[in-house]
Amino acid sequence: MLTYHVELTPDDNDTLLVTCPSLPMVASFGEDRERALHHAKDAIETALASMIADGEVIPPSDRAGTLVRLPMLTTLKIELYRAVRSAGITRAELARRLGWKRESVDRLFRLDHASRLEQIEAAMAAIGKTFEVEVQEAA
Repeated sequence: MLTYHVELTPDDNDTLLVTCPSLPMVASFGEDRERALHHAKDAIETALASMIADGEVIPPSDRAGTLVRLPMLTTLKIELYRAVRSAGITRAELARRLGWKRESVDRLFRLDHASRLEQIEAAMAAIGKTFEVEVQEAA
């Protein structure tokens, strides 16, 4: 799963300011650590959605520090986005390969849309890719 390092800084109004060095556009806050990390996840997903919409490169996952773990579906969509970019394939070409309408393909890249796993698997297969899931002990 994708994880991003965040920095929690006490603010002057008894809240925690949250920033993400890998994603400079992320800034959020929370009344306590738990709320700050929850808001950070939302802010990170919003930033990543904007980057996908703009066709930008998504920075790699971080592995150290205070980490915000993104949901599995978000991770799969980001990895699909990276794979499509890496293959140099347009969404229109992906739609052609899948035999789907363009709107259906576009939804695969919307982080706020609950795509089905089978759809993501089909899209990965259409570009010659697959993914593996690894179960780990909870942190």
